[in-house]
Amino acid sequence: MPAPLVRVDPTQPEAAAIGEAAAVLSSGGLVAFPTETVYGLGADALDARAVARLFEVKGRPADNPIIVHVASPTDVDALATHVGATARVLIDRFWPGPLTLVLPAAPVVPEVTRGGLPTVAVRMPAHAVALALIAAARRPVAAPSANRSGRPSPTTAQHVLADLGERIDLVLDAGPAPVGVESTVVDVSGTTPVLLRPGGLPLEALQAAVGAVALPAPGAAATARSPGTRYRHYAPRARVVLVEGRPDAGERVAAAVRRLWDEGLRVGAMVTSEGAAGVPAGAVVRVMGPRAAPEVIAANLFAQLRELDEAGLDAIVVEGVAERGLGRAVMDRLRRAAAGAG
Repeated sequence: MPAPLVRVDPTQPEAAAIGEAAAVLSSGGLVAFPTETVYGLGADALDARAVARLFEVKGRPADNPIIVHVASPTDVDALATHVGATARVLIDRFWPGPLTLVLPAAPVVPEVTRGGLPTVAVRMPAHAVALALIAAARRPVAAPSANRSGRPSPTTAQHVLADLGERIDLVLDAGPAPVGVESTVVDVSGTTPVLLRPGGLPLEALQAAVGAVALPAPGAAATARSPGTRYRHYAPRARVVLVEGRPDAGERVAAAVRRLWDEGLRVGAMVTSEGAAGVPAGAVVRVMGPRAAPEVIAANLFAQLRELDEAGLDAIVVEGVAERGLGRAVMDRLRRAAAGAG
């Protein structure tokens, strides 16, 4: 049977529902819950058995670390051996929020939670339900996205049930996750902050706060310290064809749709508001949002990939967006989906 689904108010979550979910976590169970980015699948981060079950349920590679969620900025001190000045600046400026920091791990963090690494990824989510749950559990909560590994991340409770409904213990439903893409991951374990994964906090905001932020070299070992950067991610069952390049992106989307039709495939398209008019009639279309509003496109991204997948399509042609603001995170997810491997 599917896991029980408990609806909660997204801004003032009911104490009874939070208490029920916290009890599941305390007993070693798995709870799916909303954050501002996507829905997470939570386990007690300090309970190695619970986290091992989380890996098994998701089908997640054992060397892919999990983000540990906390309810207060001060909670990070128990999880890391050192929190430097740059990390403090970022915590003060952006927590709670869609920012994960990679820090040298304290011995209390189990190896399974760290993915076998000497570092731990930590964030404080900006969602009342998530914060209430972590506080009620009185433990940090390890929580990757609440989907089968490799699938598009879930932004609604219904997405969670579709992927994991019979394998987990409880789902808290507080409506759609507002940001729609996962957190930004920054390595602050060294002397210079390194952007390991673009996400819900734009690179430009990080640079304004701390100055230079380094980017890892392609294929660099440093990316291993970030959740969600080395394995197949964000891909629907249908083949994803990413069309990059502007201003002729609309024409290139139309050409890609026709080419795939010529192969005998059932084709859908995800396009910007500006690119929608050029999609040939007969394609299943989803409009992500205006090119000038990457935050709208990000919020729609995973839900629309799932909708088109559920339509039984063979291929999905997606119009690329400009890599500024949240557009950088959108393009990171789309490239991984199109490649079929991260």
